[in-house]
Amino acid sequence: MFVFVTVVLDLLALGIITPVLPQLVRGFVGGDHAQAALWVGLFGTVYALAQFFCSPVQGALSDRFGRRPVILLSNLGLGLDFVLMALANTLPLLFLGRVVAGVTAASVSTANAYLADVTPPEGRTRAFGLLGAAFGIGFVVGPALGGVLGEIDLRAPFWVAAGLSLCNFLYGWFVLPESLPRERRTPRVDWRRAHPAGALRLLRGYPQVTGLASLLFLGALAHYALVATFVLYADYRYGWGEATVGWVLAAIGGLNAAVRGVLAGVVARRFGERRAVLWGLGCGLAGFALMGLAPSGALFLLGVPLLALWGLGTPALQSLVSMRVPDAEQGRLQGALTSLSSVAGIFGPWMFGTVFARFVGADAWADLPGAPFLLAAGLLGLAFGVALRVARKPGAA
Repeated sequence: MFVFVTVVLDLLALGIITPVLPQLVRGFVGGDHAQAALWVGLFGTVYALAQFFCSPVQGALSDRFGRRPVILLSNLGLGLDFVLMALANTLPLLFLGRVVAGVTAASVSTANAYLADVTPPEGRTRAFGLLGAAFGIGFVVGPALGGVLGEIDLRAPFWVAAGLSLCNFLYGWFVLPESLPRERRTPRVDWRRAHPAGALRLLRGYPQVTGLASLLFLGALAHYALVATFVLYADYRYGWGEATVGWVLAAIGGLNAAVRGVLAGVVARRFGERRAVLWGLGCGLAGFALMGLAPSGALFLLGVPLLALWGLGTPALQSLVSMRVPDAEQGRLQGALTSLSSVAGIFGPWMFGTVFARFVGADAWADLPGAPFLLAAGLLGLAFGVALRVARKPGAA
């Protein structure tokens, strides 16, 4: 529960700026939706690049020195970075802020390792579902609050996010215990493997992990359709402002939290991790397809519950992966998986932002603003095909 609260506060801070960051960027480029989409895509790419390089380092450091100091330093750095973004008056300064945010937000891998430390293998689906629920809660209250604050001032959410992150640091300093005893830590940091290439080689060292990791990669890539284009898409197609966008994101996060925190563990126990993964991918595919084709905001909202049910699969998938790696390497494993997700983040925002830019405006290839969501549905369809082959428990593989 300590790390649950830590992640809730961390994700709440990130969720607050979600409805306003694209609009702030659009103000810097003269209000042009296509140009704003390209810049938002670039911002997402540099954020993911920073995570890509820093996640395995944080994972290796947490294996050597413990989870607590890594999480604390990350929260402190994130709080100071939100102050920088609140004061930024040019695109380059905002760009720098996103780089620093990517560095400091890489502690998600450490949080995953923390859960693996304190949870037996048979309970990890529920534990990872709880962490997923923390993400959902952060994105329930965060975007709704950010949308309301953004209607007042586009920079107000950044100040609130800074306060939350710094409070999170103080909470962790006084409350968060260490989860990795000294006798279970690695004797030294292996810097030859504490980098993205070395971290990804860890996945290759466990052949059964590779296929499952590819599912996490495809899911992470598809997720960026929502992250990179939703705010601009909703404004362009349905005329939704910051407050409306914030409430819709809150609904997505709330339903996702319920699915991951309650349903995911129940479904995995009753029907098995394999079926949970397949059902989750199928629902995500249907949700993205409906959102991309919806001609009205009301029809778009019908896709929200389907997209939330995508969350059935992710905790089960994380559990299947963690079962295949020894406890002493859980930190490096989670760092490697976060780096893999960051690879998706390097290409995803740019890819979906470019696709959106090419299908809106006077120079559009075709009038299809929902193209990014249809592309995401295709990626989940590919993941579904791979999951039919690889999503099994270690003993059944």
